Amino acid sequence: MTTIPELIAAFTALFVVIDPIGMAPLFIAMTPGLSAKERRGIALRACSVAVGILIVFALFGEQLLGFIGISMPAFQIAGGVLLFLTALDMLFERRQARRQDTSDESTAIVHDPSVFPLAIPLIAGPGAIATIILLAGQSEGVAGFGATIGVMLAVVMLVFILFNIANPIERLLGKTGINVVTRLLGMLLAALSVQFILDGLQGFGLTD
Repeated sequence: MTTIPELIAAFTALFVVIDPIGMAPLFIAMTPGLSAKERRGIALRACSVAVGILIVFALFGEQLLGFIGISMPAFQIAGGVLLFLTALDMLFERRQARRQDTSDESTAIVHDPSVFPLAIPLIAGPGAIATIILLAGQSEGVAGFGATIGVMLAVVMLVFILFNIANPIERLLGKTGINVVTRLLGMLLAALSVQFILDGLQGFGLTD
């Protein structure tokens, strides 16, 4: 995965799954009354933990699947189905509602939401983990794996940037703007998830 179209597809997949724009308002809700410096610290910890988790799964996720007897084509199909369900949630507002419920529960229990629920499961959630394993499995050689990690770091860096400018973004887009962007991302994710499923079926030799 070193060509420009492949890198764009990988970036799009991770961007849509992690959904930095959709998480920005939740970050504000989970850090009420905190100073800009305190918010930067929480954002940095959350993104650092998420990067560590995703790198571990990129390195060892396929080996773990092999250890428990799951083939990559099977995981591609399962990952595609998972991503498709995530896309449906985005299109019909269920995903944002669940994230809001998670943020409400977490703020009532802990003061620092950087590890939970920001790093896990909002940034490095099941969809992101499935996507990074699939992308790492499709990469060829050290250069391809490095490109996959680079794409993931770029997406998480966008999360960090948006966390730090969440207030003006929320004012700029408004509730309607955020809903529109979320639905557009859901459509893209649905198409990408179908492609994952088709790739898995091809790996089994069921399609040409």
